[in-house]
Amino acid sequence: MNKLSIGDKAPSINSIDQNGEKISLDNFLGKKVVLYFYPKDMTPGCTAQSCNLRDNYENLLNSGYVILGCSADSPQKHKKFIEKYDLPFNLISDENKVVLNDYGVWGLKKFMGKEYEGIIRTTFIINEQGIIDDIITKVKTKDHTSQIIPS
Repeated sequence: MNKLSIGDKAPSINSIDQNGEKISLDNFLGKKVVLYFYPKDMTPGCTAQSCNLRDNYENLLNSGYVILGCSADSPQKHKKFIEKYDLPFNLISDENKVVLNDYGVWGLKKFMGKEYEGIIRTTFIINEQGIIDDIITKVKTKDHTSQIIPS
């Protein structure tokens, strides 16, 4: 697993969004990016996290951030998730787990005594030059914005 640190150049992203359109991290150079990795569309924790970012979207925009979510779900699942919860930002589809592996968020997880491979919920704050400024590993799904923009 790739282990990224604060100060590292963010790995490039060349994938597709919920509309099947190409999406690249290079499109956002000059902007601060909140790139959050989450396990699965429509699940309770992932919905809470995405809706918290939605509910604070204007505040995040006013603070200069672009929000991008990423999971291994298909563009079609992402589109349904966005429509159901009125999410105002793009979701990256990484069905082949290229981006997930590049960011080191695909790995061994434990749940109810079972071990399995999956997405480790992590958020990267990437500055205008494409450098990782922060990595949030203990994500508060219901109050994630406060971890990005401290009050």
